Amino acid sequence: MTATRTAVLETPEQEALRAAVAAFGRKRREGGDPDGLWAEAGALGYLGVNLPAAYGGGGAGVTELSIVLEELGAAGCPLLMMIVSPAICGTVIARFGTDEQRRRWLPGLADGSRTMAFGITEPDAGSNAHRITTTARRTPGGWTLTGRKVFVSGVDIAQSTLVVGRTEDERTGKLKPCLFVVDRDAPGFHRTPIPMELDAREKQFELVFDDVRLPADALVGDEDAGLLQLFAGLNPERIMTAAFALGMGRYALERAVAYAKERQVWRTPIGAYQAIAHPLAQARIELECAALMMRKAAALYDAGDDAGAGEAANMAKYAAAEACVKAVDQSVHTLGGNGLTREFGLARLIAASRVARIAPVSREMILNYVSHQTLGLPKSY
Repeated sequence: MTATRTAVLETPEQEALRAAVAAFGRKRREGGDPDGLWAEAGALGYLGVNLPAAYGGGGAGVTELSIVLEELGAAGCPLLMMIVSPAICGTVIARFGTDEQRRRWLPGLADGSRTMAFGITEPDAGSNAHRITTTARRTPGGWTLTGRKVFVSGVDIAQSTLVVGRTEDERTGKLKPCLFVVDRDAPGFHRTPIPMELDAREKQFELVFDDVRLPADALVGDEDAGLLQLFAGLNPERIMTAAFALGMGRYALERAVAYAKERQVWRTPIGAYQAIAHPLAQARIELECAALMMRKAAALYDAGDDAGAGEAANMAKYAAAEACVKAVDQSVHTLGGNGLTREFGLARLIAASRVARIAPVSREMILNYVSHQTLGLPKSY
């Protein structure tokens, strides 16, 4: 995707950002130094492009952050923690944190010197956030957090984790969702790696909070805000997951097209045969369509339309995940046996491409959302 193709949809500044990140990604593609990539991207202002300028960020929005992640992915060097640290955690703290919390966390999240993980999924809750059992009890001077989380990315490289817990409403006795920042070295905070087939730098962890004592200011935002604050982070998460999937799909497709132009079995390149060309063309079309929905979702979110962004972000994540899986599958198939070799680097994407179908919410739950919220159909649960 070139700047000329996005001119109608992007401002000159956004086009320039896309071009600059694409060039940076190409330069770093063969570097083999993910820590250095993160640090350099932070120093260039790419990681915090969405965060307030007053706290060291770029003062732009999720639109710009999604451009960064998509182009890094298209260059073959995606940064998964961009979905978590600046997009979810940075957004929540910027919108709902106290001045002191913003001063403490946002400059580091913006320049990459600090990283924050995000813990919401639980073993027995799955996609049902209403069944979260991690609870925070008020104690003199703060809180005590107890519970478990699973499939939390990058806890070993993050200085802290933004944890979704629940507190008891003093008026009703019901539990309500709240967000807490937990330092990595807090007593009672334990992490265990989860063995994964997925080949990724960012490891997955199970977390246990064994009566973790937290100061009063560990609570981010208003205790009574409920789901408003949570979805302020989850909508950018879906948009950024779409960007992650689009970048991956574009990278795979680029490699397959280059191969199809050069590989000859008979007298012409295999790309001349419709059995090869048409599926690759279809993959391109589906990636482009998903990209349009992602830009719509990002534009709605940046405009402050949380409700509209919620619907569009779910649709964008669904469309991008499906397009990515198909693009990777067809790209591997185009290369035949070479598609499974380490030399061409596509086989590792087979597992990685399915992540966007599963996380942060399954495609089935997105279909539930659209059927209930958009179409007005009755719930089955």
